[in-house]
Amino acid sequence: MTQIHPTAIVAAGARIAESAQIGPYCVVGGQVEIGAEARLISHVVIEGITSLGEGTVVYPFASLGHRPQDLKYKGEPSRLVIGRHNQIRENVTMNPGTEGGGMVTSIGDNGLFMVGAHIAHDCVVGNGVIFANNATLGGHVQVGDFVVLGGLSAVHQFVRIGRHVMVGGMSGVENDVIPYATVTGNRAHLSGLNLIGLKRRGYSREDIHALRNAYRLLFAPEGTMAERIDEVASQFKGVAPVLEILDFISIDSSRAICQPKLENAA
Repeated sequence: MTQIHPTAIVAAGARIAESAQIGPYCVVGGQVEIGAEARLISHVVIEGITSLGEGTVVYPFASLGHRPQDLKYKGEPSRLVIGRHNQIRENVTMNPGTEGGGMVTSIGDNGLFMVGAHIAHDCVVGNGVIFANNATLGGHVQVGDFVVLGGLSAVHQFVRIGRHVMVGGMSGVENDVIPYATVTGNRAHLSGLNLIGLKRRGYSREDIHALRNAYRLLFAPEGTMAERIDEVASQFKGVAPVLEILDFISIDSSRAICQPKLENAA
């Protein structure tokens, strides 16, 4: 039987799994779906067409599914989809999508969203991510699996961040970040590869060595980017992580590719 604290307000129509728990002073809207063994600790508000996956835990004063902070939003029935086994800490905000962005904001599984993190409308966030305190995404941002955003970092709207990226604390990310990279700075620049993250995720020495060499070639000062891409593609045929970077670069995007400072290119 669902455990709902007597001070909680759950609207008619909400679909709550029998093993879910809704703590004191929570408010759950009528179009919300809460999965098995999910928990709302207390003072959580979930509204809109929002689904909360199995085993996800939401801490006090989080606000999920309220109207997007987008002046173009006209009340369209957009959604917020949150995956399984996430930890959503205090004061986190996540907004649903808009007509201009596909109508869905999507959050993967097994993420940790620390105090005050914000995910804006139409974002797509992968699995296993960590958003440190007050990390912020603008609208339409794409974040790959196992990305770490440092505290007080901010990502510009429409930016893409590849898998296994580490964004340093207090960084402002204006451009697309290739997979496996680290970025730092007020206006973030590439500062190398996320070697610690790669080792923790079990990447082989051979793949890490190939990635380091490919990174040096891609961002060397000689030649054009197109020429360097062709050289990397020729030298690293069959190396899946390197090919992933090349595929990422080849996708049309409204943002440029984040570049290293000159002294970090070699």
